[in-house]
Amino acid sequence: MSSANRGYAGVPAWIYVVAALGGLLVLLPLGAMLARVNWGRFIPLITSESSLTALWLSLRTSAASTILCVVLGVPLALVLARGSFPGQRVLRSLVLLPLVLPPVVGGIALLYTFGRQGLLGRSLEFAGIQIAFSTTAVVLAQTFVALPFLVVSLEGALRTAGNRYEAVAATLGARPTTVLRRVTVPLVLPGLASGAVLSFARSLGEFGATLTFAGSLQGVTRTLPLEIYLQRETDADAAVALSLVLVLVAVIVVGLSRRPSRSTNLGAAP
Repeated sequence: MSSANRGYAGVPAWIYVVAALGGLLVLLPLGAMLARVNWGRFIPLITSESSLTALWLSLRTSAASTILCVVLGVPLALVLARGSFPGQRVLRSLVLLPLVLPPVVGGIALLYTFGRQGLLGRSLEFAGIQIAFSTTAVVLAQTFVALPFLVVSLEGALRTAGNRYEAVAATLGARPTTVLRRVTVPLVLPGLASGAVLSFARSLGEFGATLTFAGSLQGVTRTLPLEIYLQRETDADAAVALSLVLVLVAVIVVGLSRRPSRSTNLGAAP
């Protein structure tokens, strides 16, 4: 036995007990829901017109909001990780605020910004643009709650990577945009991909802000979480079946975000 192995006693046994309790807290409710699935009606329930419409709308709006998160979140993360200016900590706190705010509060804030009587909504209304209670409102609500996930992931990756390679590229005469495109982005690409996948997953499960800001119009704003909520009042079997579909999609998405990077695999190879 090596000296490194002798010096490490391993994880205490009681940690496994507490970890098992934590796992049960997550897995037991999922198992209980799985036990309530009416398998005889499962396929008809998840393939009904309203269910497929809600699922397709959720996938489309989540994809659009993820693109918005990347477009807006990458500059934000770069400014927070590489910039230095007065009020930087305040900006970080405000950007990450949706992580702790109840989604319904975010929906109200969006409504008073883009609604007909909102801060910007009045001007948009004069221009013939109505955002509230539209598919665009769904995308904005999802982006509002999902953007911090990408910013946190990417800012952490940027800080971990450091800036030594960027400094070398700059000393060789590369312009800042070239350094960003050829050095920074490839360096933190796994963190960016992970943040984008997590943003997609958060958008897919968004409920409170969407309901408050966009309403629940079938085919327009009624995403899968809203459809599940409505079905719970009228058909419990349908709600459970659709919940299982959403869980499966979320598991796949989160699983993709946790795949080890190629470099990690190569480093672990003998």
